[in-house]
Amino acid sequence: MSLARRLPYEWLLGWRYTRAGRASRRNGFISFISAASMLGIALGVAALIVVLSVMNGFRQEVTERMLSVISDVEVFSPDGEALADPARTLAEIRRNSEVVGAAPYIGAQALLARGEAMQGAMVRGIDPAQEPAVTEVVAQMRDTLLPRLAPGSFGVILGSDLARKLGVGEGDVVTLIAPSGQVTPAGVVPRLKQMTVLGTFSSGHYEYDSALALLHVDDAARIFRLEGPTGIRVKLRDMDRAREVADEFAQTLSGHLLILDWTRQNRTWFAAVQLEKRMMFIILTLIVAVAAFNLVSTLVMTVQDKRADIAILRTLGASPASIMKVFVVQGALVGVIGTLAGLALGLAIAFNIDVIVPALERLFHASFLPKDVYLISQMPSDPQAGDIVPIGVISLLLSFVATIYPSWRASRVNPAEALRYE
Repeated sequence: MSLARRLPYEWLLGWRYTRAGRASRRNGFISFISAASMLGIALGVAALIVVLSVMNGFRQEVTERMLSVISDVEVFSPDGEALADPARTLAEIRRNSEVVGAAPYIGAQALLARGEAMQGAMVRGIDPAQEPAVTEVVAQMRDTLLPRLAPGSFGVILGSDLARKLGVGEGDVVTLIAPSGQVTPAGVVPRLKQMTVLGTFSSGHYEYDSALALLHVDDAARIFRLEGPTGIRVKLRDMDRAREVADEFAQTLSGHLLILDWTRQNRTWFAAVQLEKRMMFIILTLIVAVAAFNLVSTLVMTVQDKRADIAILRTLGASPASIMKVFVVQGALVGVIGTLAGLALGLAIAFNIDVIVPALERLFHASFLPKDVYLISQMPSDPQAGDIVPIGVISLLLSFVATIYPSWRASRVNPAEALRYE
């Protein structure tokens, strides 16, 4: 038995009306409206998938680049002074089974000057022997720049964009200006120290490449007049457990310390990205809803055009429920086809966006992602099933809901009234 004979006639009629021919001007117009509704659903679904995939990729890319410079957890003194007992704090941190690396550091703000150029900098004094265990970007310099970062040499490693702004390169000398000055009879004089640029690094994250300066922890202590490190940076086995481990440190570490995990350090940024993603989902879902409810006009016109057919079916014994099913099937098929087409188009773009965007940039001679604004310069994409499945389900539900009223109206057609002028 063929598939057509096994299917209920409601399905067959619904499919026939969906692919309505162009035998008449009215049928042609209805067919056009139906195709437009299908295309609208497909474009709305594709737009949702692409936008959410790009936002997922953006968040993941920035997080990875951010974590190549910052640590999973930071433990530091609340007043910016040296830790009371850094050796004991370091030992207590390393007792936690989740910790794979820990290193002391000094964090401070300063100005770097070269001729007329002057830039604010986040100065980080590091221990070259321990820092590679907690920071990926420093680990990449293990065999190149780190051996030259010796105590007393007053060498500095600059972020690539910071070095570019100052106009310096390897071997050049910059002046570091500490914020707290020396008290002299003539007043407060800022402390200045000339430092040799040992090289540059690039993390791919503009915020750090444009502001971070690395020097030896002992040199930082002398410049900022500290007796030791101001904090300890910690690397964990699983960065997703950073908040949990930070809470454990709050209970187990001795002394008055501040403890921040990487999610809390950048809480505002992550909250903003999550809010943007949620709002974009709502806004683009409205586009899908508009396209889905175009089915209402399509089905209303189809019902009006098929009144005679409905009347004949009713006189042959078809129930109102059967008539309703015919038009529900028609609308549902438009929704299913549009949703599947949108899923295919959206995933095709999302998985190939690294090729599509550069091609468009070359075509229009434009940069869609200036790295000084968006932190990264390449369009990332990360399609996730947690986004794609709800998109498909919502699109199908909206399409189904849009069919209910026109289908109900079709089931209420009076056969005698409909055949009066036929």
